[in-house]
Amino acid sequence: MQKHVLPLVDISRLASDDREQRMSVARDLDRACVEAGFLYIKGSQFDGALFRRLIERAKLYFAQDDQTKMKSYIGLSENHSGYVPVGEEQFGVGTYDLKEAFDVNYDCRLPEARRPLVGPNLWPDMPGFREDVLAYYDHVKGIGHQLFRAFALALGLEEAHFDAHLRHPPSQLRLIHYPFDARAEDRPGIGAHTDYECFTLLFATAAGLQVVDKHGEWVDVPLIDGTMIMNISDMMEIMSNGRYVATKHRVKKVPEERFSFPLFFSCDYDHVIAPQVRGEAPRYQPLKGGEHLYNQTAQTFAYLKRRVASGELVLTNPVPLDSFGQQEAAVRA
Repeated sequence: MQKHVLPLVDISRLASDDREQRMSVARDLDRACVEAGFLYIKGSQFDGALFRRLIERAKLYFAQDDQTKMKSYIGLSENHSGYVPVGEEQFGVGTYDLKEAFDVNYDCRLPEARRPLVGPNLWPDMPGFREDVLAYYDHVKGIGHQLFRAFALALGLEEAHFDAHLRHPPSQLRLIHYPFDARAEDRPGIGAHTDYECFTLLFATAAGLQVVDKHGEWVDVPLIDGTMIMNISDMMEIMSNGRYVATKHRVKKVPEERFSFPLFFSCDYDHVIAPQVRGEAPRYQPLKGGEHLYNQTAQTFAYLKRRVASGELVLTNPVPLDSFGQQEAAVRA
């Protein structure tokens, strides 16, 4: 693999009919995840036209006035989807993220599959928005399912191991907007955190992402044309029994407008996450995947925090937000 700030893996051969070709990618993926927990991926699977359409659609959406955007406020939704205003999301006490977002979940219409994060999305009244966003979601979801199969091979499981657990997952796409600020200083724009799910695929329009390396230092992650950034999240740390470690990351406040489009990949809401590595003693306790994801979400979004405080929402066995991942050095926190 070519040397970059992060490892780079070409996943094109995951679409091959040759199992050994797919196995070769799985070995590269395994090596990169052990080495860094963050990596670049590129592949012939990527449809650049969908990526460009998503950027243009996001620009049009976030250029609307606040009153219009708040008509699809996330707190009005059934499945935690919709507009996230500046200040809604907080990773620390008394601080908020300098961004706004629009969150999209798996748009599930089956009543029997409804869960706190699974159901019909709340969409804005904007022609073309739903169609372009779902086209991108479905495209990247297909790539993510190929990667689930690669992880199964890397962990010594049957290649189709995860297929049965990806029917109605609470996998979320976020359209994130960091507004232009000419006075911006070099400080975090989003709090340091690990992602809660299995892994994340990120497409962004400008630099600003930082990750913690294995020495506890913050490292800038530059963009590379034609790639996405991928990272290991809490649930994959558990399933790999610690072979892969969820890496803390954050976004610097940069003096330019920035769009970021992470898609967070989960297994089905009711699937129990547990170590999957054969021949090793489990280092992690099993947890209910959807419950963990919802609990973590409820600890960061203001409208859910209000429901918890009022007693309307009761969390079951919530895990502290910093329970997973490579930690940054305490003096730099």
